[in-house]
Amino acid sequence: MSKIAVVYWSGTGNTEAMANKVADGAKEAGAEASVFGIEDFSADKVDEFDALAFGCPAMGDEVLEEDVFEPAFDACEEKLKAKKVALFGSYGWGDGEWMRNWEEKCKNAGIALAAESVICNEEPDDEAQEACIALGKALC
Repeated sequence: MSKIAVVYWSGTGNTEAMANKVADGAKEAGAEASVFGIEDFSADKVDEFDALAFGCPAMGDEVLEEDVFEPAFDACEEKLKAKKVALFGSYGWGDGEWMRNWEEKCKNAGIALAAESVICNEEPDDEAQEACIALGKALC
């Protein structure tokens, strides 16, 4: 059985809702899925999981949350090279530039993404929820 970590930061609850759907998808596919707020996750835990999904909304000028999420993600980067990794998040403005930048950052760090990233505008609608479930399944 695959062990999946779904790690997120959420300011409004939208990315948290997405995280729970990603975990639901992984569980539907037969994996053991654990959901962590980024404050409760560290690079030391990466080795405990076969795959990881990271979620962060767009902040400010379409960037990752800089005080808590980005430093924690950066600390995990080296260990993620040998794992299945996927990204997700929500935004309230812009066109998803933060996600494209984050994907590029992963590529440059040698992290291969296991599935197409999922983004949604504001609260995840039915389509976004289904995409999150599919993302969770893709990590298995």
